Amino acid sequence: MLGAKLLKITKISKNTGISRTTLTGLHYKRSQHISFDVLDKLCKYLDCEVGDIFKYEERS
Repeated sequence: MLGAKLLKITKISKNTGISRTTLTGLHYKRSQHISFDVLDKLCKYLDCEVGDIFKYEERS
């Protein structure tokens, strides 16, 4: 979604207060979890729904 909207992690971090480390982990799919607070901030900032950010993938 970041690529489609041409958004930089640094800009999102400054505008939302979410740390660059958290955003980088989410972007590169390294994160194991996300807080509801971070999810809420991202949805508000990107003007989207949770399903627009995440896609369920079954783990093997």
